[in-house]
Amino acid sequence: QVRLVESGGGLVQPGGSLRLSCEASGFTFSMYAMSWYRQAPGKERELVARINSSGGSTSYADSVKGRFTISRDNPKKTVYLQMNSLKPEDTAVYYCKAGFGSWGQGTQVTVSS
Repeated sequence: QVRLVESGGGLVQPGGSLRLSCEASGFTFSMYAMSWYRQAPGKERELVARINSSGGSTSYADSVKGRFTISRDNPKKTVYLQMNSLKPEDTAVYYCKAGFGSWGQGTQVTVSS
């Protein structure tokens, strides 16, 4: 069956970096766009970044442009989110989503001093 497993979250100080990973199984990973979303307490889930199936095209929410980078390794069936210059407002549960609609379980990112 389809599985998306996020990892790499944790507690980091403002200005720090984290790299999230999402390992996929159960479908032909290289055929689908992948996205990262996040949901902060009391807020709606929002799109953070998207990458097309080949990795040649990416897009970002304005709030993370220039700080976050989405990438993918199709042979490893993994999508990444490199997060730099983290801010307290980046605190949220981060989810990966496959282009056909399946979600991972999420990984918590907390930015705090």
